Order: sequence, then structure tokens, then C-alpha cells
Amino acid sequence: MNLLNMDAENRVVLNVGGIRHETYKATLKKIPATRLSRLTEALANYDPVLNEYFFDRHPGVFAQVLNYYRTGKLHYPTDVCGPLFEEELEFWGLDANQVEPCCWMTYTQHRDTQETLAVLDRLDLDTEKPSDEEVARKFGFEEDYYKGTVSWWQQLKPQMWSLFDEPYSSNAAKIIGVISVFFICVSIISFCLKTHPDMRVPVIRNYTVTTANQTQSWALDKVQTNAHIAFFYIECVCNAWFTLEILVRFISSPNKCEFIKSSVNIIDYIATMSFYIDLILQKYASHVENADILEFFSIIRIMRLFKLTRHSSGLKILIQTFRASAKELTLLVFFLVLGIVIFASLVYYAERIQTNPHNDFNSIPLGLWWALVTMTTVGYGDMAPKTYVGMFVGALCALAGVLTIALPVPVIVSNFAMYYSHTQARAKLPKKRRRVINVEPARPPMLATLMPGMDLSVTTRLSPNPRDMSPALAIALPMMKSVNIVPAQCFDNMAFHGEKTEDRKSEIDKSSKNTSRQASTESDNTIRVNNYKNEIYIDKSEEKTDARTPLLRDHKIESLDENKMRENKTEKRKSSAST
Repeated sequence: MNLLNMDAENRVVLNVGGIRHETYKATLKKIPATRLSRLTEALANYDPVLNEYFFDRHPGVFAQVLNYYRTGKLHYPTDVCGPLFEEELEFWGLDANQVEPCCWMTYTQHRDTQETLAVLDRLDLDTEKPSDEEVARKFGFEEDYYKGTVSWWQQLKPQMWSLFDEPYSSNAAKIIGVISVFFICVSIISFCLKTHPDMRVPVIRNYTVTTANQTQSWALDKVQTNAHIAFFYIECVCNAWFTLEILVRFISSPNKCEFIKSSVNIIDYIATMSFYIDLILQKYASHVENADILEFFSIIRIMRLFKLTRHSSGLKILIQTFRASAKELTLLVFFLVLGIVIFASLVYYAERIQTNPHNDFNSIPLGLWWALVTMTTVGYGDMAPKTYVGMFVGALCALAGVLTIALPVPVIVSNFAMYYSHTQARAKLPKKRRRVINVEPARPPMLATLMPGMDLSVTTRLSPNPRDMSPALAIALPMMKSVNIVPAQCFDNMAFHGEKTEDRKSEIDKSSKNTSRQASTESDNTIRVNNYKNEIYIDKSEEKTDARTPLLRDHKIESLDENKMRENKTEKRKSSAST
């Protein structure tokens, strides 16, 4: 029997989320400095009636936590989200880095997802119209918004910004976006078509020619060709719109520094400035030789295509995919360069082993071009090995190119699919979600013991609303009364009843005068019952509300006088038995 009692005393019951777990106290001591290693009956979540500790936490995660105490191995449950698992481990005082290697990849997937969502937040793909408070916070006049002193410029500035920079904010913004895309397309088409021979006008020069008869005659000569004048007017109209757009967006931007440092805006500056620089050079430097070379810098206008990323989320995702795949692309370029150098050297010496009068590989640099074309599976056919050894090297070069390019491509494709799928999921999420208010659980009264021979009360937390009392406690009330264990809430007839409060005070004062101990309280909203000489101390702060229920109201509590009468009877019985 002693062994059974010792085994029962060494066991502890943990009620986590309504599921009871039973283990040994020694098991919980295996991992020190954690919540479970410091369990004592003085804790607020200990229930002496059911002899268990209650924790309102996730039961599925706790099963793995308890298994960690038993086996020393922490596994990740696949049916739980990663952030929830981290919060539970933080509550129990465990380190998330102790997850076993077999579960580490599955566990860290939520971190990759959080990074992806953070990137999508920076891309600003949301088309939901922000509230007035969010707009005020974004443009830096939040204080004026709360005071109600918003000026006309502060009201106009966000509207201008959303009109020219957020194409999906309103119907007017969509129209402005369509106009902007139209001018971008017209400008690029004009830039391409003006180089076509049929779209160019020849420059004719008249000059005097002296014939053999020493007579002079006039002759015409085509010196050069210029683009048609219509393209000039088209460029003027397009760049006028681009200039207006840049100025309006700069003036109405919420942050000037970020606007200037934006890569798309930098391209817009340079492309627009190149047009005005071209005009100046045509006027003041047209007589300079090789002045046509300066037109090469106007190719920056093609980069205006990147402005379309403001109007297409798919282009933003594509650019972000290349950014996220920078390591894989660098690895691809490295292996390509390595293979090109190796196979260019091999094919150069392979073609010189045998007699080859039609050798195309006169130097290794020429072999670099052939190796690049072969490894990328383009194959122009302008250079080809003629010897058997050279053909064997060419076959190896083609196979190596296919494998080198094929390996990083799935990673890039998976990154694009990840970003695209998260974007589609964000677009389908409800914009307004219900908020959950964090409410701290109320601190209900304690459970007090009145068993003779005990010098300290056993306390536990009960529900703040007695109507929510568990059926087990309701059934246990008569049994508790028989052994003088009564919930402290049952003292409401003495401590909570407004009409009898003063009478109870006087009774407590009278009882305190007859004893050598003084009444004291330890905390607010609690009742401490000390069974030493059956003295009862009630906190004055409990005289606030009447929280009785029919169950407790019908349960009769004996008054102090009746308790004294019972004590006198027991003393007489003891004295008679001793005599």
C-alpha cells in the first residue's frame, strides 16, 4: 500500500485544453527552467478537487511537448501552423531550435511563407482602397486629421498621388493608367519604326562639279537619311506627357527620397532627359563628325517598358522572381562560363590533332563563341568541328549545356509559382476580418478548507461566473460540506449580501477580540480562511457585488454562532470521554 501511495503521489495530472495527460513528476524535471518543471500546488491553475493542473492551451501541441519530456526528442505536428507551434513552445518555456532534423524542413516552411508575404507587402499589390486614417498616416498629417484641421492641399495631395500612381484606386485613375500605357507603347513603336529605311527621308546636298570641258554643273548627292518629321512631333507629345506625369507624381509623393531612389522612376528620369539632350545636340552639335553615335544613348527610352510594372502585378512578380533567384542565376552563369572556357580550349586543340584544311577554330576566343552557342542549344552553324575528336568534344559540350541550364530552371519556376500562388490567395482573402479581443480571465475567489487539524487553506481558481461551474464541482458540494470543505464563493451569504454586511463585520470583530491572532488579507478579491482556532478572515474588498447563483444561494451556510455551538458540544464530548 505504501508503494502504491508513493507512486500516486509522484504522478501529476495535466489538463490541457480539455484533454487530461498523466505523467510522473520526475519526468517533468528532466528539462529544468521550464513551466512544467516548476509546478506546485500553490499555482493558480491547480484544482485540488480534481487534483490536476489546468492549462487553456493547444492540446495537440502539448502532446508533442510532453513527448519531448519523456523521450528528449521534439517533433513537429503536421496539422499545426508554424507560428502557433512557436507560440506554444514559448509558453511552455522550450526552445524552437530543438526540433528534430526529420521535422525541421516541414517546421521552417512557415518562415519562408512569412518572408514571401513580407515581400508581397512591399510590392504593394493590394487594390483595396485605404481608409482616410491610413492615408493621413501615409502622407504624414495624421495629427491634423485627428484635430480636423486638414488643409485643401493635404486633401488634394493624396488624390493626385492615387490618380497617377495607383491605377486601380478609382475609375479616373484607370483612365489615367490607360493613357500612360498608350503613350509608352506609342513612344516605343515610334522609336523602332523611325529606323526603318522606308520611314526615313534622305538628306540631299547640292554641290558644284567641274567637267572636263572646264564647265561647271550642279549635282545632287544623298549624304544621309533622317527620320520623318512626324516621328519628331510624336516624340514631343509623348515626352510632354511623361514630363507632366513625373512632375505631378514627384510633387504629390508621400516620400520624396523614396520616390527619387526608385529604380523605375530613375529609368523614367533618364529616358525623358535623353529626349531633351537629343534636341540640344541636334541643334548645337549636328555639325560634329560621328554625331550619330550620340543617338545610341537614346536606346534608354526602350527601358520605359519597365513602367508597365505599375499597371501589371504579373510583371512585378516576374521581376521579384529574378531577384529571389539571384543565387541560382549566378550559379548558372558560373557553370556556363566554366564550361565555355573548358570546351573552347578542348575543341581548339582537338581540331589541330588531325589534318584539317577547313579548320574554323583558329584561336581559343573563336572557340568561346562556338562553345557559348553550343551550350545554350542555339547552334547557328557558322562554326563546326570537322574532325572526329572535335565532334566528340562538341557532343560533350551540347550535353553539358543541356544539364547545366536545366538544373537551376526548376528553382526559378518554383519561385515564380510560389509568388504567384500567394498573390492569388491574397487577392481572394476577405479584406475586413473579425478582430479577436484579448480579454484577461477574471480572478475568481479561492477555495478554502475548514478541515480540523490543517493550518493552511488550499486554494484554486474557480470560474468567475458561478453559473459556469462544472457539473463535477456541483455534485461535489454536498460531499465537501460533509468534511467542512466549502468553496469560498459559498460565503456570499456572509460576505456579499449587502443587507448583512455590517452584521458580519461586527461578528468578525467580536471573534477577533476573543483570540490572540489578528485578521489579515493577502490579495484583492480573495477570501482567506485560516483554520487555526477556526478563525475566519474575510477581505473587505469582496463587499462589492452579489455574484450568487441559485446553486449557492440554496446551499445553506451555518452561521458563526452555530459553529461555536458545535465546537462546545464536541469539547463536552471529548471531556466526558476522557473522564
